[in-house]
Formats: sequence, structure tokens, C-alpha cells
Amino acid sequence: MQTCLHLGAHRCATTSFQEYLRQNAAELETQGIGFWGPRRTRNGLFHGVLPTPSVGNSQSLAKRAQGRIRMNLNQSRERGVQQLIISDENLIGSTRANLRLGALYSGVGERMARYAEAFDGQISSVALNIRSLETYWTSVLTYAITRGHRIPTAMKLQNLAEGSRSWRDVISDIACAMPGVEIKVLPFEIFGGRPEMQLEMLSDCEAPRSHARVRLNASLRLEDLRAHLLTNAAQGLPAGEGRWRPFDETQCAMLRENYADDLMWLAAGADGLAQLVQDPEHPAAGLNLPQTDVTRGRPHDKQDRRLAGSG
Repeated sequence: MQTCLHLGAHRCATTSFQEYLRQNAAELETQGIGFWGPRRTRNGLFHGVLPTPSVGNSQSLAKRAQGRIRMNLNQSRERGVQQLIISDENLIGSTRANLRLGALYSGVGERMARYAEAFDGQISSVALNIRSLETYWTSVLTYAITRGHRIPTAMKLQNLAEGSRSWRDVISDIACAMPGVEIKVLPFEIFGGRPEMQLEMLSDCEAPRSHARVRLNASLRLEDLRAHLLTNAAQGLPAGEGRWRPFDETQCAMLRENYADDLMWLAAGADGLAQLVQDPEHPAAGLNLPQTDVTRGRPHDKQDRRLAGSG
């Protein structure tokens, strides 16, 4: 049985992807595709994998978690599941910790090493969704504010924009913690609203189209965000409607540049650590670009003379 650990990340349409899998679970099982989502993974299945304050011995709890996971994997295998997708964005950390530290998933390496040990070598691949840092942090901040966090100060925004940790560091940490496991990276900009396409990239099935456009936990717009907050807190938001844009142009440029560097690194092979999943409907150009205009005549010559003589 092939086991894919889908890690999210947060604010990358992960909840919508999980809902799509949940709604189509019965149909997918006929194709040998199984699904474990947060309703299962956060219901005690992984208790003990990560150290937590407890009266029990941490090593004993980790062994019990390993046995519990092995038992559940065997049950899925006995039901005829050939490919199992386990999706839970909290495996790599939390947005609360990201905001507190001002960095992307700083402890992901240690966390994934513990999960790799708990699965005892039965993880075949890992899937990670990434997103432009500008929109990722904006979405994280919007989500946090709706849950009682304060509106970020100018210094906080500047620190986020100047942060040196990017998706490349997250991927490198995961690869170091899980050597030999295939890592697939799916950009939110391509797969965020296409769960069926994402599923096909992670499995060998013909993904159902039902429930493929369900959208959950979308960021609130400014007018909705103001209505959600108390009057005093809402005064810190800018006037107008539409998406909240907390970063200024310079900060946005810094965050976009970091994300562009990440994508270039992935496209160049990511040092052999990960695979960037491309849009199957828009394949990248090869070494020899297609020639759409193979004729040349008098109109071209006249244009060339005009260009050459221009001052």
C-alpha cells in the first residue's frame, strides 16, 4: 500500500481539499484510494508522536502511537486500499507558532522526523502545498485576527517581509528528516481551486468531479472583517472594501522575490530533494520553443527598417 502524507500547508486550500476527499470517499474507495483526514488524525490516532506534558513516559507513548498507526494501516490494507492519502496541515506546525516566531514552520524538521519514526518506514511520499509569501502571510494574519489576535504593527509586518526563512528551508528540513521519501510540491496558485487535479497528481486514479468546487475557510474581505471585530479593533483596518492588503509595495516586492527564488530553485531540481508538480494542462516549454510564425516577407522588412532608423 502506497501512503502519501499530505501536509498542506495552512491557508493553501487544504481544508477544501480534505472536504473534497471526504465527500468522495466512497467513490474513491472503489478505486482503491483511502483517506484519513483531521477528523481521524486529531482524534487520538497520533497521540504520543510529539512530546507533550503527560503523566506517562514519552517513549512509552511514542511506542503506543507507533503500534496504533501500524494497526490502522493494516486495517486500511485489509479493506483493499492500495493508495492511502493522509491529510492534516497541523502535522507541520501551526500558524499561531509561525506568527509568534515570525517564520515559516521553524520546527518542521523535528516534527517530521518523529512522524517518520511513528510510521516505521511506511510513508511512500510527502505532498506540500506552497503559496506566494505575500498572500500566505496576508491570509494567515486575516485568519488570526478573526480569532482574536491583534492587528499587526508596522514593525511586525516589516519583520515578516524581511524574514529569511522561505519554503526552500521548509522543504529542506522535511527532506532531511525523511530521507528517501519522495516530496512533491504543489503551488497553491495552480492547484488551490482544483482538488481533483491535485488528487490525480498524488495518485493513479481518475479523480471524481463532484464537490470539486467547495471552498472552505476563505479569508474575509475588509467589510466582513470589520463587521466581525469590535469597533475599537476595527478602527485599525483601512477604509474601503475588498481584500485586506497589510503589506506596502516594498514589502510585497520583497516577499514576492523570495517566493520567486523558491520556485526557481524547485524548477531547477531543488538539489534533488523535491519535485515541483507542474500544471498538466499547461506543460512547460521544452528546449526547442514552438515556432508560430514561420513566414517572413515585405511587411517584416519594412518594420525592421523603421525600427533600425528610429532614434
